[in-house]
Amino acid sequence: MRKNYLLLLFILGLTGPYVQAQELQANITVMANRLPSTVDHKIFQTLQSALHDFLNNRKWSNESFQNNEKITCNFLLNISSSGDNNTFQATLTVQAGRPVFNSSYQSPLINFEDASFGFRYVEYQPLDFNENRVQGTEPFAANLTAEFAYYVYLILGLNFDSYALRGGDPYFQKALNIVNNAPDSRDISGWKAFDGIRNRYWLIENLTNSKYTLIHDAYYSYYRSGLDQMYDKDAEARTAILNTLNMLNTVNAETPNMMFMQFFFQGRAGELSKIFQKSAPDEKSRALELLTRLDISNINKYKQDLQ
Repeated sequence: MRKNYLLLLFILGLTGPYVQAQELQANITVMANRLPSTVDHKIFQTLQSALHDFLNNRKWSNESFQNNEKITCNFLLNISSSGDNNTFQATLTVQAGRPVFNSSYQSPLINFEDASFGFRYVEYQPLDFNENRVQGTEPFAANLTAEFAYYVYLILGLNFDSYALRGGDPYFQKALNIVNNAPDSRDISGWKAFDGIRNRYWLIENLTNSKYTLIHDAYYSYYRSGLDQMYDKDAEARTAILNTLNMLNTVNAETPNMMFMQFFFQGRAGELSKIFQKSAPDEKSRALELLTRLDISNINKYKQDLQ
């Protein structure tokens, strides 16, 4: 009897962590409103289901996540056109949140639209991704899973960076591996330096280039020393977030117009305005000066909220 009991404990020890091991709570929406009715739209329902399983059922790291620790994220695949041989062009909007301690609030980890997404999908075809063979057997089919995997590793990297200094490095390296071995075809873009100044290549380049290590310090400071302390140490938390802006300003002064700067502030203007609205006049003035320098697209909002 004892032998059977020990065997049961052993089995539970093996299966328990696995059941709750997946890292993501990902919501997937595939839209194809711009495609004509001559295209069978049922394929997009199948694709949505396949992507949901691909993201939520795959093990993306060696860490075990409890259900309440899973990273909430949203992927909107908006298909704009279709071509021959089940090929499609689309945009992919990626959003993910990070819970703030002692609150129900989720701060945006990522809020980004990738405007250059070409892929091939055959209905009911299994979605396959292998880190050691990112290019797969056919570039356009491989690009579908490569791009989603890239953003998964980016989300994981940012999440771990927000809890531990340089905690996201292993996942940024995995995303870099995808970029370095990305599917290559005439109609696939976003993986190369010459594909533009704000794409998948430049984002991961900024996050893995040793020249920009200060952005990781800033990211950690923003969350662990800043937002996570806001509940009971709001003055100290605002000081830490102001320090974050100072660090980002240092990076921006050395490398103006780098992609990460726009990426960091995307979807965060309301959060930052609210943080500094309670500041003393001198702190508010310094925050306004930095924010209008770093996040040009939201200058009017910052001036309205913080002047």
